[in-house]
Amino acid sequence: MPALHANLRDEGFAFVTAQVMRTLLHGEALDDWDAFADSWNDLSPDTYLAASGRHRRRRYATFAAAREGEIRRQPAQPHFQSRSYNHLQGDIQRWFDPILPAVGDSASLRRILDFCRDFFGSLAPATTHWHIETHQFRIEARRGEDGEPTPEGVHRDGVDYVLVLLIDRQNIASGTTTIHAPDRHELGSFTLAQPLDAALVDDARVFHGVTAVTPLDPDKPAHRDVLVVTFRGVPGS
Repeated sequence: MPALHANLRDEGFAFVTAQVMRTLLHGEALDDWDAFADSWNDLSPDTYLAASGRHRRRRYATFAAAREGEIRRQPAQPHFQSRSYNHLQGDIQRWFDPILPAVGDSASLRRILDFCRDFFGSLAPATTHWHIETHQFRIEARRGEDGEPTPEGVHRDGVDYVLVLLIDRQNIASGTTTIHAPDRHELGSFTLAQPLDAALVDDARVFHGVTAVTPLDPDKPAHRDVLVVTFRGVPGS
């Protein structure tokens, strides 16, 4: 992992292929992956979105982590971003249907969270406790109706670190991740194309966005499924 640490320190982001990510996650620990990925078929509509991003489904949960020890799920709470980070849905408390208990306790999700805690923790050794937010997203595209993974455009999330992990994409074109400096000039781009392809982002240093997705065959269902995990250090920890 030293090279990956260096990428994030030097560039503020890293694209990790599925093959490398599987190794980092110890693929044998993902023994319930099929059931985990299938849970994206049971997401609820995101009712907060305006018409421009209405084809989005999601579930949400928060966790607390210490540098060592158990990662604990927290009671249900709203997702909140200030308007300075999200001009479309900022400054409101957004309540989403929770990630189902079986998914929250799954071996796959727990291994992903453990990896993030260890990896991001090594980049921030002074941080001893983390607030973790996890989002299951499905972006749908239809004939004449593009799906928008980031309807707010190029943005920051207002956290310390972000993992975006591809779960599945079916009948989808585009969906290119772009990374930008604070002055918004583009630093890099890549497309999450295979399950377990991942983006790691230092949210304090760079902005990110994802281009709209369109169906390859407009007569068939089309979706892009990702897991987004954000880590924010707890002040005073």
